Amino acid sequence: MSHELLTSAEMGEADRLTIAAGPIDGIGLMRRAGQAVATEVLSRYPSAAHVHVLCGPGNNGGDGYVVARILAGSGVATTVWTSGPPRPDSDAALAAAECPIKPRPLSDFDAGPCSIVVDALYGAGLSKPLSGEAARAVDLAAKLHLPVVAVDLPSGISGDSGKVLGTSFSADLTVTFARKKPGHLLLPGRERCGEVVLAGIGIGDDVIARLQPQTFENGPALWSRGLPVPAVDAHKYKRGHVGVFSGGPSATGAARLSALAAARSGAGAVTVLSPGNAMQVNAAHLTSIMLRKADDAADIEAFVGERRLSAFVLGPGFGIGEKTRAFALVLLASGKPAAASTGIGGLVFDADAITSFREAPDILFEAARGPGAPALVMTPHEGEFARLFADIADDNVSSKLDKARAAAARANAVIVYKGADTVIAAPDGRAAINSNGAAWLATAGSGDVLSGITAGLLAQGMLAFEAACAAVWIHAEAGSRFGPGLIAEDLPLAIVPVLRDLVAAGGGR
Repeated sequence: MSHELLTSAEMGEADRLTIAAGPIDGIGLMRRAGQAVATEVLSRYPSAAHVHVLCGPGNNGGDGYVVARILAGSGVATTVWTSGPPRPDSDAALAAAECPIKPRPLSDFDAGPCSIVVDALYGAGLSKPLSGEAARAVDLAAKLHLPVVAVDLPSGISGDSGKVLGTSFSADLTVTFARKKPGHLLLPGRERCGEVVLAGIGIGDDVIARLQPQTFENGPALWSRGLPVPAVDAHKYKRGHVGVFSGGPSATGAARLSALAAARSGAGAVTVLSPGNAMQVNAAHLTSIMLRKADDAADIEAFVGERRLSAFVLGPGFGIGEKTRAFALVLLASGKPAAASTGIGGLVFDADAITSFREAPDILFEAARGPGAPALVMTPHEGEFARLFADIADDNVSSKLDKARAAAARANAVIVYKGADTVIAAPDGRAAINSNGAAWLATAGSGDVLSGITAGLLAQGMLAFEAACAAVWIHAEAGSRFGPGLIAEDLPLAIVPVLRDLVAAGGGR
């Protein structure tokens, strides 16, 4: 399994453990890494007139010396440019000694047309802004529109945050080793990496398991075992019952989108909980989805007491203010939802449910920690995140991954920090970065559908972190497959073939 993501420190530890276990030593790992990069260069750029290998003083540069040696041995015109010699007696020094090409100073770097650049300057371990001769090399490669193959990560990109440190190469291809890093998936790093190839160099899955990584690339490998598939004897309430709160007469559409998405994702029953003055509007648009009046907290308490509710969605189109806060707190204090067969269920708070607590977020967080409080999933976009977690959002040093984790711990909730690089974080420290996002999803109502999918999976007994991860991936995959012309109304039906393929591939329990 390769869905784990490793920080730069974890990758260094993986190298150390592999070398300690033998028989591969440090230079052996370096040779394998360089061979993997050289193989990609030779297969993808067979007509390159010249390859310029830029080598830093560390292990990334050592990989570069191996690349240059192999390319030169294959008859490719190759020049090595170095920002400094490797440390004596290091693996990189051994690799440099094995390379027959005399390096030239990076400060003199120049290139002609039909050349390519192999960036082996700094990789994932860079901790300070790229500057000086390295920044000049970046500018020259961009000015000449040279294809760039990056070793591990484009120099100038943080492996842990995906942030640009000063400036960075924009690679056409990035070859990394054993496992990807967060910087391969978080923006803007993801855009600067180009295509990412993951190469095995002898670091075993057993070594990765010893590290106990807590960060993952979101995908079916992470959650497909828990994907709900109804049993032969299932009836509708065994498949879970979702309640979705509707706004007033002019703001009912968002709730219906969530409700339909919950139903399409497999919930056996869905009820729209509507203000009395919006009942007729909602009734005119609902067929298989049930409808019930809910004007105040007493109505919600009665409904929860009467029906076996497994999950709720609160926020889409509901309105901001005291009523929303009251409903949220009633749900968190209810000791429900709880799926009858598993005792697992949850709440999904989005949009107005999040914004309603911007003046008093601690009230929400305290309620989420209350005895018997159901699992809570919150799905903020960047603006909503800042309203609830202002100090975390204002931290310019932390990555999006760090911010999502901090918010999840504070709120005792699964946080779906939405965007092109959506991060899903759990209170226990686990986090996943989504990588299949689609620009077509940037359309009004798309987030309402995501909330409904999440609630539908929660209602069927999926655990909160896994349900949120699955919902984000399924939502994005449906958007990608649909493509141009997508509007939110298309999404609930568009998730059906995605779910069908997941079940056919062996997902589910």
